Amino acid sequence: MGDRNSSAGREIPGAITTLHRYELPLGQETVWSLISGVERYRSWWPWLRQFEGGGLSVGDEWRCAVQPPVPYLVRFRVVIDHVEPPSLVRAQVLGDVVGEATLALEPAVLEAANGNGVGATGCVALLHSTLAPGNTALAVVSRFAAPVARFGHDWVLDSAARQFITRAIEPVVGEAAS
Repeated sequence: MGDRNSSAGREIPGAITTLHRYELPLGQETVWSLISGVERYRSWWPWLRQFEGGGLSVGDEWRCAVQPPVPYLVRFRVVIDHVEPPSLVRAQVLGDVVGEATLALEPAVLEAANGNGVGATGCVALLHSTLAPGNTALAVVSRFAAPVARFGHDWVLDSAARQFITRAIEPVVGEAAS
């Protein structure tokens, strides 16, 4: 029996629901400023084969094509339906994958990396998503090769976070330390 997940009050067969948590060494205002720069997304994420999007505001619609390390390209639209700068954005996903995703940024005192016991101010990014196949081919993969679908899903989200930290956050942290 498939996962029982809902989006907008309806069950989505084959949905994968996840909650990812990332500690970021910058305050939420700075992180929000970075993620609002949608024109930089393709330079951060080489597997984002296509991206057309104007901004991070209610009503904005992004057109995306993602190449995970599986033998298919995933095309979808992201429709931003709720924004509370600098802490929350929620969107609907439509296309080869369907569902919803929410990114919340929460202020946090992060554990000190230098061992002196003094924490640094940063934020925690919480990415909650419920995504499911939106076409027959992906539904078949999801049903008969669920580990492949899950691997592709997790790879995209974890790669996005890792590359965002390396390509967007670390340069800003480096400039602040200079």
